[in-house]
Amino acid sequence: MRPLLGLVALVTLVSPGLACPAPCSCSTKKNGRLLAECAYRELRDVPRGLSPNVTILTLSANRLGRLGRASLAEAPELQSLWLGYNHISAVEPGAFAALPHLKNLDLSHNRLADFPWQDLRNLSALQILKLSNNRLAAVPRGALAGLRELRSLWLNDNELATLARGTFEGLPALAQLQLFHNPFNCSCKLFWLKEWAHGTSVVLSRAGSTLCAAPARLRGRPVTDIPGALCVPPSAQLTYLSGPAAAGPGDGPTLTLHCSVAGSPPPEIRWQIRTAGRRVDIHGPTVARDGGAKAGRRRFLAFKNGTMAIPDFGKEDEGTYTCLAVNDVGTRDVSVNVALAGSADPAEELPRDDPQAGHPGGHSCAKGDELDPSGMGEKLVIVYHVSGEARSGAGAREFRLGILPLAVGLLLW
Repeated sequence: MRPLLGLVALVTLVSPGLACPAPCSCSTKKNGRLLAECAYRELRDVPRGLSPNVTILTLSANRLGRLGRASLAEAPELQSLWLGYNHISAVEPGAFAALPHLKNLDLSHNRLADFPWQDLRNLSALQILKLSNNRLAAVPRGALAGLRELRSLWLNDNELATLARGTFEGLPALAQLQLFHNPFNCSCKLFWLKEWAHGTSVVLSRAGSTLCAAPARLRGRPVTDIPGALCVPPSAQLTYLSGPAAAGPGDGPTLTLHCSVAGSPPPEIRWQIRTAGRRVDIHGPTVARDGGAKAGRRRFLAFKNGTMAIPDFGKEDEGTYTCLAVNDVGTRDVSVNVALAGSADPAEELPRDDPQAGHPGGHSCAKGDELDPSGMGEKLVIVYHVSGEARSGAGAREFRLGILPLAVGLLLW
C-alpha cells in the first residue's frame, strides 16, 4: 500500500498542473488560479520548472539582475507577475511579449535605465504597470498606445525630465497616474502635461510633489502650474507680393510670400511646397547671411525673416505653398495655392488692382494684404495681367516688359 501511495504522490508532484520549482511554494487559489510563490528566496534567476498553467508568479525581493528573452517562457498563462525589489538592470526585448494574458506587471524598485517598450504591444490586457523607483529617463512616443485596459500607471521616482506630447492619450481606462519625484524640466515642451492634467479625470497622485527641477525660475513649482504666459501656441499669417518680369528674355516674375509668426517661445518657420512635379520641405533658411543661396536650395529662397521668394516663376511652380510656425507648444500652418494664368489682352480685360475681377463674387484681397485665417475654407482668386506672348519655344520664358504676369489663386486651409 505504501509504495502505491508514494507513486501517487510522485505523479501528483510532477503533474503539469502542479509542477513547482524547489525554491518556491505553489498552491491553487479559490478562484482556480495557480500561484507560484517565489519571493524572498535570494534567487538570482527565474527558477526553472514552473507549471505552464501558473497564473500568478511572485518573485519580489530576490537578487534577480537580468531577465532574458526566455526567462518566462515556461509560464505563458501568467496574469500577474511581481518582480519588485530586485536588482534588475536589464530586460531583454521579448521577455514579456509572449505573455498575452498579463494583467499586472510590477517592476518597481529595480535598476532599470531602459525597458522593452515594444513588448507592450502584445499586452493588451494589462491593467496595472508599476515602473516606479527605477532609472528611466524617457518614455518613447507612442510606447503606451494600445493599452486600452490600463488602469494604473506608476512612473514616479525615476529620472524623467520630459514626456512627449500625447504620452497618455489612447488610454481610455486610465484612472491613476503617478509621476512625482522626477526631475522635470518645465520648458514649454512639457506645457501640454499641465493642460492634460487640468482636463482629464485621471487622478494624478501626489500632484503637489510632481515638481519642476528646471529651469531655475520654476524650480520647486508643480508641473501643473507652469505659467501660461511663458508658453503661447504659434500663430501664422501670410502676405504676398509679386514683381514684374526682369528685362532679359527668359526671366519671369518673382513671387514673394512673407510668413509672419508669433508665439512663445518664438516659432521656427518651415515651408512645404507641393507642385505637380515635386514635393519640397524646407526647415530653416536656404539663404545664408551673406545673401548667397545654400547648395541645392537655389530654386526656393527662404529667408530667416520668414520671406519666401520664387524668382522666374513659371507654370512648373504652380501649387500649394504652406508656411508652418512650430514651437514647443504646437504648430500652426497657413497655405496659399498659386497659379499662373494668361489672357490675350489683359490690360483691357482686367483692371490692374481689381482682384475680384478674376472670380466674380469672390473676396477682395489687395496685393500685400494678409491672408486672414478667419477666412479658412473660402477660396479667394486674384488675377494679375499676363501677356498673351508669355511663352515661346520649348521651356523658354519671354514676358512683355512692364506687364505683371501673375495670376494667384489663394486657398486658405
